[in-house]
Amino acid sequence: MDLIPQPRRTRTEGGTFELGAGTRLEAGRGAESTARWLRGVLGPAAGLDFPAGAGGERGSTVRLTVDPALGREAYRLTVGPDTVRLTGGDAAGVFWAAQTLRQLMDPAAFRRAPVRRDRTWTVPVCDIEDRPRFHWRGFMLDVARHFMPKDGVLRHLDLMAAHKLNVLHLHLTDDQGWRPEITRYPRLTEVGAWRHRTKVGLRESPLWDERPHGGYYTQDDLREIVAYAADRHITVVPEIDIPGHSQAAIAAYPELGNADVVDTAALPVLPHWGVNPNVLAPAEATLRFYENVLAELLDIFPGTFFHIGGDECPKEQWRASPAAQARIAELGVADEDALQSALIRHFDRWLADRGRRLIGWDEILEGGLAEGAAVSSWQGYAGGIAAARAGHDVVMCPQGQVYLDWRQADGPDEPVPIAHVRTLEDVYRFEPVPAELTAAEAEHVIGTQANVWTEVLDSPRAVDYAVYPRLAALAEVAWSHLPAPAERDWSGFEARMRAHYARLDALGVEYRPPGGPLPWQRRPGVLGRPLDGPPPIV
Repeated sequence: MDLIPQPRRTRTEGGTFELGAGTRLEAGRGAESTARWLRGVLGPAAGLDFPAGAGGERGSTVRLTVDPALGREAYRLTVGPDTVRLTGGDAAGVFWAAQTLRQLMDPAAFRRAPVRRDRTWTVPVCDIEDRPRFHWRGFMLDVARHFMPKDGVLRHLDLMAAHKLNVLHLHLTDDQGWRPEITRYPRLTEVGAWRHRTKVGLRESPLWDERPHGGYYTQDDLREIVAYAADRHITVVPEIDIPGHSQAAIAAYPELGNADVVDTAALPVLPHWGVNPNVLAPAEATLRFYENVLAELLDIFPGTFFHIGGDECPKEQWRASPAAQARIAELGVADEDALQSALIRHFDRWLADRGRRLIGWDEILEGGLAEGAAVSSWQGYAGGIAAARAGHDVVMCPQGQVYLDWRQADGPDEPVPIAHVRTLEDVYRFEPVPAELTAAEAEHVIGTQANVWTEVLDSPRAVDYAVYPRLAALAEVAWSHLPAPAERDWSGFEARMRAHYARLDALGVEYRPPGGPLPWQRRPGVLGRPLDGPPPIV
């Protein structure tokens, strides 16, 4: 069976279960959301109504039940000649069992409407027992650099669910755009959500797109995204970047910047890419502003974690700013790194007082890690190792392994080639838990995620190309209990992917084909920044 991610234990017995017009659906307590998904998604694709109750043709029934003894997110899928039983340790486990059931069907089950209404749907008789390795199995989508309309985000949630990924990390703000509506501060979207033009390619490129670019999500849009995700047992973790990557906010409200160093009123929403010196002023008024921003968003995003960025914050303006230097003296901290740490600690306490947990990029380690904070380890393994050894939770997402905007091959046809080559096999052999950690320290690695940054990914088609099929490999790394990287069955995974490509085709995903980009996936004439050789593993 060509299942991705690969289940923990599978047994086949021969024979098939047939789904037909009379196949009925029984849902026990706690399994109602999966019943709705089967009727609303799988039903239309297969042309089946799944009426409630037992019996039906040949007595065929799909039964959904919850058995807490299986454990969190675990499931057992048992297919007999007349009955399919989807049993989950919780509601999420039942849902993941339903995702496996769909993969056991023909790839046409991944379409939105039946291709043929006279076909027979069969599922092999089997018994599958499965549970995830990690409970944070994530995908970070950057909607700040290039805005993705709401329906595109909902589509990616469906794709995540199909791969048993359960955390969508939404990068909502950056120098190049502010995306969430904040009713108290309307200029954040009136001004901060739009840039007048956009660099095409990286800074080396001479090309510009002179069309204004932007967009934002209303608070009801965000509530819809969160609810849609919750129906698929996915948690949405919002990111509001503090104190760097903030020029869009400063363009909207110049008082947020270091006005004693630079004319903040003249700063636009940034039209190009790269680390930017225009960062937030470390003032009390700035803290109050962002507390008000977070307060509105906490009402929308109910998950435990809130991401505050904290990465790539140049300190030159703080060094030159009399106000920032006075703030250092007022707080009694040693230097500018410690000042950033004080800001992070402030929001760590503020979020903790409201029952939430702060998570940030590994730069929040600089100047001392905030108590209770978790770390997204992006610069390599080192930050995650340091955090885990200090007793802090870690999500491993090192750029050299799982940055999906990095190029996928060393060839002239790769569109806007960035950094080192990271192939499908490279991602499949990624190991989130460093060997240097003890067993107790390794418990703090709560999961892993792949990140896609959209500076050069200026359309949904470009995002599809960068993300798939590599996100399918990350999904298996995050879910399945795999052996050491060198011992993994790459040829077996590659064979299962050949079947999985047909599912992606049915879902309309414009992935990178194994043989290289199709003609319309290339970007001739747009410079990238390729780096030779394998990436350093740090």
